This record gives sequence, C-alpha cells and structure tokens, in this order.
Amino acid sequence: MFSTYALPGFIGLVSLLAFFTWETSYPASDAKQLEFRVMASSSAALTPAQALAQLENRQNVLHHDTRLSEAPFWFTFHVRPETANLPLMVEFPSRHANEITCWDATSLRPLGSGSRVSTNGEISLAKAGYALTLPTTLSEKQILCRASFIGPARISLLQWPAVQLQNSSQEFHRNSGLLDGGLIILALFVLITALINRNATYVLFATWLLVNLRMGALSAGWDTQWLGRAVPQDVLMLGRPVTIAAYNMLTITWFRTLFRDDLAKVGYTFLLRFAQWTCVPLLLMSVLLSYKSFLPIMWVATALNIVVLVFYLGRILIQTRSRVALLYSASIGITLLASFYEVLSAAMGFKGLIGAVNSVTAALSSTLLAALAIAEQMRLEHNQRLEAQAELEHTYEAMPIGLFTLDLHGRFLSANPALLTMLDLKTMPDEPNVWGQYFNEGAWTQLSHLVTTQTDGELELKGRETPKGDSRHFMVKATLAHGKIEGLLQDVTEQSRATEDLRFMANNDPLTKVFNRRGIEKVLDRAIRQMAEGEPLALAYLDLDRFKLINDLFGHTAGDEVLKQVCERITKLLTGSQQVGRVGGDEFIIVLPDTTMQLAAWICRGIVDSICTAPFRVGDKAFQVRGSIGLIEVGPDMQIKDIVSTADRACRDAKSGHHEGLVVYEKNAIAFSEREAELRLVERLSSSTATEGLFLEMQPIMSLTAPHESLNFEVLLRMRNYDGSVMPAGSIIAAAENSGRIGVIDRWVLSTTLAWIDTHYARLTRTQFVCMNLSGASLNDERFVQDAFVMLAKNMHIAGRLCVEITESVALHDLENTRRFIDKVRSYGVKVALDDFGAGYTSFSYLKELPADLLKIDGSFIVNMNAHPANVAIVEAIVNLARNLGMKTIAEWAEDNATVETLAEIGVDYVQGYAVARPQSPENLLMAASSASFIQDEQLVHFVHMLGKSANTLAQIDLLDQIIFKKPH
Repeated sequence: MFSTYALPGFIGLVSLLAFFTWETSYPASDAKQLEFRVMASSSAALTPAQALAQLENRQNVLHHDTRLSEAPFWFTFHVRPETANLPLMVEFPSRHANEITCWDATSLRPLGSGSRVSTNGEISLAKAGYALTLPTTLSEKQILCRASFIGPARISLLQWPAVQLQNSSQEFHRNSGLLDGGLIILALFVLITALINRNATYVLFATWLLVNLRMGALSAGWDTQWLGRAVPQDVLMLGRPVTIAAYNMLTITWFRTLFRDDLAKVGYTFLLRFAQWTCVPLLLMSVLLSYKSFLPIMWVATALNIVVLVFYLGRILIQTRSRVALLYSASIGITLLASFYEVLSAAMGFKGLIGAVNSVTAALSSTLLAALAIAEQMRLEHNQRLEAQAELEHTYEAMPIGLFTLDLHGRFLSANPALLTMLDLKTMPDEPNVWGQYFNEGAWTQLSHLVTTQTDGELELKGRETPKGDSRHFMVKATLAHGKIEGLLQDVTEQSRATEDLRFMANNDPLTKVFNRRGIEKVLDRAIRQMAEGEPLALAYLDLDRFKLINDLFGHTAGDEVLKQVCERITKLLTGSQQVGRVGGDEFIIVLPDTTMQLAAWICRGIVDSICTAPFRVGDKAFQVRGSIGLIEVGPDMQIKDIVSTADRACRDAKSGHHEGLVVYEKNAIAFSEREAELRLVERLSSSTATEGLFLEMQPIMSLTAPHESLNFEVLLRMRNYDGSVMPAGSIIAAAENSGRIGVIDRWVLSTTLAWIDTHYARLTRTQFVCMNLSGASLNDERFVQDAFVMLAKNMHIAGRLCVEITESVALHDLENTRRFIDKVRSYGVKVALDDFGAGYTSFSYLKELPADLLKIDGSFIVNMNAHPANVAIVEAIVNLARNLGMKTIAEWAEDNATVETLAEIGVDYVQGYAVARPQSPENLLMAASSASFIQDEQLVHFVHMLGKSANTLAQIDLLDQIIFKKPH
C-alpha cells in the first residue's frame, strides 16, 4: 500500500519543490524591448536609402501589426549596449516572419539575411523567429531591416545579451520537446488503451491530443519542427491551415461523442449539426485557398462554433452536475477560450491579455483536464464493473435456474446453489463429479451432440430415479465457449407433466381415456402410411343402440359410467397397435392395422358379443346395451374422411337389422363404388355447372272421388349422367345437401316448374295443383326464401297451381319460421302440403299450428297396408282428422289395386304410386286427359271407372234432394 500511494506522492512533492525552489538550468534575464519606426513598402523596388529616408518621419513604436499584409515592411531601430564588450543580439520573435534582411543604417552595409530555408551573415534562426548578432565593439548603432510576413503577424524587437538569448532559446526548445514528448506519450497511452478496450471515444481523444499539440506548437511558434525534425517550408505552410481546420472538426466531433447522452436531453440538435457541417467545407478550403484568404473564413467559422459549443456547455452543466461532465466541460472550455483569444488577437490585433507561452499553457491545461476527466470516467466505469460483477455474483448465487460450467469431459467446473439443489447436493463433490451420474443414460452424449451441432439449442433430460421410483425432468440450454460448456439447467418436471396432460387431453377423450377424434385420426393416418409396406388395414365404426335412453332416464352420470365400461371391454379385445377412439356421444372408431379382414371381423364380432351379452352395472342398476359395427377394408388410396364416412354407412346398415350387429365391407364392396360416385356427384354440384344435366319428371296424382276430372301431379328431380344414365332424386338431394348446394337445386326446380306451368297454362285446365318438394336447408336459407318470394310475385297468375310440400321433420325443426313461410306463400295463392305425415312423433299436436291444404300420408303406412290392419286404422284416423281440419289427403306409395281400393273405401282424397302411374315425361303428361289416363291394369281401370260413376250418381242424388226439399215461393 505504501509503494502504491505514498511513494508516488512523495515523488510528486519533491518534483514541485524542485520546480519552484531550485535554480533553472537555463538562466536568462529579461530582454529589453526596443522602439522602432516602421512602414509598409509601397514599392517592391524601394532601396534601403529610400526606405531609411522615409522612415525618418515615422513615430517610434514598441510593436506593429501587419493585419495579414504580405507586403514587405521596413523598420529601423537603435541599439545601445548596456555593458561594454558584451555581445548583443536583437530577436525578431514573430512566428509569422517569412524573410528578413538587415543593413547598417549608417553605411548601408548588409549585415545578413535569412528565410525559413536558410540564413547568412549575422542573421540566424532563433526560437520561432530570427535573431541579429551585433559585434562586441558596438557603442551605439542604427539598424535598418526589411521583413515579410505570412499571417496575422506582430512586429516587435527584443535586445538580448548573446548568452542570455542562447539560454532562452535552449529553454524554448527544451520546453517544446518536453511538451511534444509528454503529449505524444499521453496520446499513445490513450490510443493503446482504446485499442485494448475497443473504445472509439478514446481513439478520438488520442487523435485530438495530437492535433491539440500541433495547435499549441502553432501558437507558441515551434510548429516548424516535429519529433526533433525540421518541417519543410512547403509542408509547414500547407499544414498550418489544415491543422486549424482539423482541430475545429475534431473538437466538435469529440464534444458530440463525449456528451452524446446529455445532448439528447438538451435538445437544439440542429445547431450542432450545423456546426459539424461547417467543418467539411472549412477543411476543403484549408487546402484550396491561400493562407491569407483562408484565415478570415476560419475566424468566422471558429467564432460561430465557439458560440454553439459554449451554449451547449452551459445547458449541459445546468442539467448534468457530474464530475466527469464538469472536467470535460472545463477542458473544452479552456480550448474554446484559447481559440477565441487566437481569433481576437489575429483579427483585431488584441494581444494584451496573454502571450505565446500562455497558449501552450492553455493546451497543457485542456489536455490535463481531459485526462483527469478520462481518469474519472475510467474510475466510474471501473466502479460500475465492480458493482455489476458483484450483482452478477449475487445473481449467480440467487438465480433459481441452475448454472453450470463443464469441461470437455463432462466434469463440473462450477455450479451455483440452484443447480446443487436440483441435483440434491449440499456441495459439489470433488470425485466423481461428472454430468452423466446425475441424469439418465446417454445424457452426456446428448449434451455433447447439442453443443457441437447447435449454437443455441435446448435439450430435455430425465433425472435419475429416486428411491421412491419417480424422476424429475430438466431443460438444458448449453453452448460451447472457450473450450468449456456453459449452460443452464431448469427443473421442468411440473411443466413436463402439464405438457403430457395437455397432449393427452388433445388426443384423448377426458371421460373414457381412449383416443378422441383427433387422436384416432392420427393413429389412422400412421396406419395408412404403413400400408405402403403391404400391411393390411381395417377400420370399424361402432354405434351403441338407443344409448340416449340411459342418459334421459337415469342421467348422464350413469351414461358416463356405461361408456367407461364399454371402452374397457373393447380395449381388452384389442392387441398390439389396434386402437379405439370415441368420436361422438356413443360412437367409436376402432383402427385395426396389420389385421386381415377375417381376423378383424372375428374381433368385431367379439366386441358386439361382449357389449350385448353381459349387462353394465352402475351401482344397484344393470343396463343392457347393444352395439352395431360397420367394418370396412381400407384401400391404400382412400382419404380419412372417406374411410370414416364409409364405415359409418356400414354401421347404419348394421343398425337397420338382419345383420346381427355387424356389417362387413371388403375392398371391392359395392358401398365403396357408391361412395365414390357420391363424392363425384358432390364435386359436380359444387362447380359452376351444378344444374347442368338436371331435368324434371312428373308423377300423376289421381283423385279417388273424380278420377277422370283432374290432372294433378308431383314434380320429381332427375339428373342425367355423362354416360346417359339417369340418377334418382335421392342421390342428388343427398349430395346437394352435403355440398351445401341444395339451395341452387331447389331454386332451379322452382323456376323451371313455374316456367313450364306458365308455358303450358292453357293446356292444364284440369290441373288443380302441381306438387314440388322443398328441402329443409332451403327453407332455412333466407336468401333462397327471398328469391322464392320474388319468383312467386312475378308469376302471380300461375302461383295458384303450385303446391309446396314441406316435410314434417323440417316443419317441426323451426315451427315459427315454417308458419311464417306458409303464410307468405299462401298469400300468393300457393297451396301447402305436409309431406311424410305420420312418420314423426308429434304430428297431431302441430297440425293446429300449421295452416296446410293437404296431408301426404307417409308411404310406410300405405305399402302392403292390407296385410297390416293397424296401418289401415291409422290411415283412416288420419283421413278423419284431416277432413275435420278442412284438409285433403294424399296417399303415397300405392303399389297395387287392393291398396287403391282400400284407400278409396276409407275416404282418402288422392292416391299416388306405381299402381296409378310411374313418373312421366312432361310431354306425356300434357297428352293425358286426366291422371286416370295412365293406369295400365284393366282391373284397376274398371274400379276407377266405377268410382267415376259413383261420383256422378252421388252428384245427381244431391241435386234431386235439393229439388225435392226446395220450398216453393
């Protein structure tokens, strides 16, 4: 500690004592300033005698300013020795003196001449100017001289004893050498420090120090040499303006660099930008212009820049009171003050404040203050680094994430407390102490691969199992740096478990724990990819029959428990990669990869039997559940959605009965070709040519009260395939609904029907109604409904012939909307028929809500009704109900004569079916007189003929009764 602080302090004190108390090595007395008479030469050819004569009328002065004049100046002075036989010398100290020649004024004998390149005679270079040596025998003598100057020169004369001037010159050059050496060493130190620390600010400061040194040398007059070497005259004359311009630029740049953060707070940035931009043209002009022309421009630019920087310094000191800012401000302030004085002294001849030596002092002072500011800044940065290091050490110790350093063999070099806690260690043991002993097998290999192949990768590792049998999961991020592995370790056990839970929830049913739709489709997708290797694949679709009753009668808790038990029974029968997934409330998909159809059918039969044979017990209750399975063989080119939909279709076939709960579609089953045809149709209907190929057929509806008096019919939709075959309406409607294009189809049917009726209106005199079906999707499509109303409004004259059929299930789906639609179309005169009446559960309750004109009795009651007396009774009840409600009835699907006769007996109004006629082309319909005209069976023709006679007889009896009972007037 003593050698660190006390010894340098002692050396400093001794140095100060020596400086102020010891005698100088270059003793010199003060020079005597001489008076002289001076004039500027008006003619280059002026002789010494002429000049001397003109000088006689001049006043004596102590100094004279040239004011940038480069014309020769003549001056004369008297020398009077103070001590006999002592050599004298007269110094011309101006650093701007370029050439000088002196004569003995009495004899006009040349005494000598000199320039910056060479001297002769008694003229020699001295300090920054010239000196004239006088002989020892001189008593009193008048001297005449002529000199030329470059720059803002001041002419003055100093009389020295020769020895004293020599001592003063030696001191002058010694001081200049000391200043050069000191500032250069300081600049090199700063530069090396900047390069080591890669600090651009210190590089700029080192450059500024060197230029500041040259500015001090320029002010003091020793800029004629550099590093002990004389500067050539042409280089010197070019270097002076360039040095001034460069100093101006560097000062502003350094100022902006030093106070970058403070300037942002101060504002007025446009002023500093202006000052910076003036430096560029100033630097160019220093090269291109003469020294005399450049100096005035430089004075103006320097004055403006000084004002700007002083303004900023004042605001910075007001807002920022740090020691660094204060020292920097003082350094730059001294620099600006010295520059301002130089401008004043050069431009105005004001030199009474300080001399040349004080310009050097200003350079030294500004450099010293800047160095102190840098030292203070380095101290602050050092303290900040110490604080940051302490904070980092604290963070390292307190960090909840484990931090570690390993060597390339996996041995721990360091570890923070958090890492020790994660590894269940109190302290890091010395040996053994390797990475692999704390993690699962292969952990070190994984980490080595991570750091050698990735620069910013991460790795999840599993810790060693604890005695309890559990283990923790860790996330590792590591990188290879300087031959070591640096990384962090984070305990992600909870996150890993949560991720597993989320992954399970994303792919599994939360109730039964089997796969959900998303999960089972992933399994199916993997199995399809494996088919490329020749492995078979089967898929089963399972639906529980009437499972909804359990939920409705006993609650969802009982139903959920049954579902769990169903999945348990299914899972027990699956092996290997066979998986089950729940895709609906009571629907399941079973994927059977690498399973032949024979084995798959055997497994599915076992599943059906397992579900059906033993009841499911929930508490004290037992539930008997049945299941139906559709099993299909999957082809390699099938899509997942097609596979599932085909299996669903097979399941529906299994539910329809007579299959013992299992239907199998093998690879070449017709269901696949039907499904493919359906998909092609959907694609066709989804295109812009959806209605291309559509046409209408018409099936007659015969009256059972006056069969020969009416020609009513139902419009039926057909589509012609590209091969010329005709597609039935059922397939078209199903595909249109699946593709969302049913509105387009219904719109085409309605517009085509109306157009056909309008065209043939005059020939349809016996037609009371033309029936056409509306799908439920169209009825709930507001755009279609509005389009339908527009078409009806345009065809009011024929709308009364139209009868719109609405299916019972569609009507019940949205009763209020259906009622509004019926009311609206009836306002145009359109009749309304309720189709498939009796197929639902609530038909009788909703009849009073819907003002229909016709009831079309569902065909399931009509087919073979004579074989089922109950059907006859139901139909009769419907007829009586309709009659009481003021509605007519139509019986569909009448396929034989006996059915027609029974329907006539129980009072049905109209009949439709193959017994009367198959669907006809519109042309055939126009050629018929009535719906009865199409009957081919002779027995039925005879029966219908009798029905017609009965109707006429009844009409005559009614007329006779009216005549008999009519009262006379």
